[in-house]
Amino acid sequence: MRRARRQLYISAIAIMIATIGVVNSAQVHAAHAGIEAITAKGKAKQQEGSGLPRTNARAASLIDVESGRILYSEQGDVELPMASTTKIMTAVIAIESGKLHEIVKTSNHAVGKEGSSIYLRLGEKMKLEDMVYGLMLRSGNDAATAIAEHVGGSEEGFVYLMNEKARELGLEHTSFRNPHGLDAKDHYTTANDLAKITAYALHNPTFRNIVKTKVKTAPNPNDAWDYKWLNKNKMLSLYEGADGVKTGYTKTALRCLVSSATRNGQQLAAVTLNDGSDWVDHSRMLDYGFTVYPAQQIIRKGQQIEGSDLVSLLEWSYPLSNEEKTRIATKIIPNQPSSPEYKFGSPAKLEIWLDNERIGQVPLRAKSLDKKQLD
Repeated sequence: MRRARRQLYISAIAIMIATIGVVNSAQVHAAHAGIEAITAKGKAKQQEGSGLPRTNARAASLIDVESGRILYSEQGDVELPMASTTKIMTAVIAIESGKLHEIVKTSNHAVGKEGSSIYLRLGEKMKLEDMVYGLMLRSGNDAATAIAEHVGGSEEGFVYLMNEKARELGLEHTSFRNPHGLDAKDHYTTANDLAKITAYALHNPTFRNIVKTKVKTAPNPNDAWDYKWLNKNKMLSLYEGADGVKTGYTKTALRCLVSSATRNGQQLAAVTLNDGSDWVDHSRMLDYGFTVYPAQQIIRKGQQIEGSDLVSLLEWSYPLSNEEKTRIATKIIPNQPSSPEYKFGSPAKLEIWLDNERIGQVPLRAKSLDKKQLD
């Protein structure tokens, strides 16, 4: 009986988490599974006098990966070409296909693709996972094409999947026409959209492991020596805590860069499009984010909510400036008696507000429902 009651309670927590309408650690896993897209909530007002990172970019954006909150945006909704940062989405589609263990055979269409390359040979066979490393570390356009043909059945079919994913994520200013990012009509994104794509991608552990890798060795079936790929992303060595993600350049897009870094458990991702000083600008943007918008714990797991006999089922944190933290308010919202949450022990939820915007919520339970009742 106790075991059954415990199982019901665990199921209740799963249901409550699934119905939370904000971005938190539980929603992150839902987004990773393709169930729910990350949406940038609570776009931060630029904190003048706080080292605001004016960049040399045509457009720039800085996002908190966990929450999806845009912390800094400079022309962030202007549609621009994105060069090889396109490959972030290419990698996402490949990883989520569930085919990383499969062997990819290189076609004539993929061999000799212009621009950066891992120098695949006609008919060469390589595991898809290794090819994604070549895609992200060395920016192989031949790898991008081979991946697209294998996963999507054709390059066109794969591009369809890329655009479907963009729509799933709610990106209204992104359009893909190829898997590699070479200049093409109607192939564009915005700095804010690219930041959201990156935040989504970084919730995938396989993607995270690939983009933080500095050197990768992969089997080479054509010769006695193995492939050895060095990551082109200099931020991995230049910035403390850097752990991703992708460089890019074409004659039209010029220098594009997406970087990420983690400090004190908080991960940020920075985007610049058309920026000749990208390494410097990214360092400044990331410094700004970590300094001005640290992840601040608002609710502790098990915390009793003031004025009630209810406690929180989850810990909840959010990137806030110190001034913003003073403007946080909470509201207890009762659950309907007929709702699954109520039936499984959560009579209410706690909404978290920043001024007039709801930025989060956590499920609550009665304080009297202690651990002993779950054993």
